[in-house]
Amino acid sequence: MRGVGWLLPWVLGLSACSFSQPAAPIRDAAHHGGHTVHHPVRPAIDRVTVREGDNLFRIAFDHGLDYRQLAQWNGLADPDKIRVGDSLRLTPPPERAPDDTPLVVNPAPPTVKSAPPTNAVEDMTDAAPSGWVWPAKGRVVTAFGGRAGAKGIDIAGKPNSPVLAAAPGRVIYVGAGLRGYGKLVIVKHSNILLSAYGHNDRVLVAEGQTVRLGQPIAAMGNTDAERVKLHFEIREYGKPVDPMTYLSGTPD
Repeated sequence: MRGVGWLLPWVLGLSACSFSQPAAPIRDAAHHGGHTVHHPVRPAIDRVTVREGDNLFRIAFDHGLDYRQLAQWNGLADPDKIRVGDSLRLTPPPERAPDDTPLVVNPAPPTVKSAPPTNAVEDMTDAAPSGWVWPAKGRVVTAFGGRAGAKGIDIAGKPNSPVLAAAPGRVIYVGAGLRGYGKLVIVKHSNILLSAYGHNDRVLVAEGQTVRLGQPIAAMGNTDAERVKLHFEIREYGKPVDPMTYLSGTPD
């Protein structure tokens, strides 16, 4: 479990389950798996400094961005190659005139402990998983967009009820470093899709681990929450989308 000191808050002063909705995103004409792709909304800050334990996926998720765009904006051919002290831009670089003065490159800082090779982008494709299951049994107590613009849904349940992987994928984050999420698990399903599972009591998987559809990944709890519940998000290109787009039926 990681401490919270090294990680910037998702949005300063707000909890994960009660964000204000950002300005309406631009919609791309292209679709993936029948879903409209959203362009990232400009973040509140322009840069972030890499700290011990960071990886590009976590930083992108923390700021609601597509990690591939984040890599492109920072000239990273390999998203795993970020180092402690690197300053990463969170917005597209400005256009440069041909006679601009070259940017000064600081000496390379110490290298972050390498993430497992299984987190590499090339291991994933753009194809969405063919099937999804409800991540927990219970009652949906907060809908997407409810409670001042929730970025996911909340499912109320009993302590230690199983939390399941809603689709097959690879665990890219386990920890409590994102404010308002408690003990959090993030699973990468493709180069486009991530899912997040918050407020767990216990986590049953590790970063880099491959998970199958419906596999127990955590036990429901109330870490950083007012009641026992699962906060569940799905993100396309780093942007929250309504999980009901992927789920069917009810979680009961």
